[in-house]
Amino acid sequence: MIKSIFSILITGIFLSACNMLHSTTTIQANDAFILGNNKHGRFSASVTNISASPLTVWQYPIDGGRHSPLTLLPAANVKLKVGKNTALRIENSSDKSVDVKLDVKGDVGLSMGYKN
Repeated sequence: MIKSIFSILITGIFLSACNMLHSTTTIQANDAFILGNNKHGRFSASVTNISASPLTVWQYPIDGGRHSPLTLLPAANVKLKVGKNTALRIENSSDKSVDVKLDVKGDVGLSMGYKN
């Protein structure tokens, strides 16, 4: 009985961990990091600016357009719900590289790349 409960608990922890992504990402000066520029389901992202320069975060549907811009000041955190087939674009318009911490839940089959 105890083995069965333990097995169910471990399986539940494993399955919940499969839908999470944790990353610290560096974005070079005047560049952008794009998360989810591919077909995917919904996800939520916690984005923390761990640098001294502000960042701009946009949502870009993969079929065109952009919306919901926000400025992320140094040491600030924002939690975003991102729709199906929509990318997050994190822009660094400063002349120094910056670091962001990303915690993503939901569909984590997301493409990741840079675009300046």
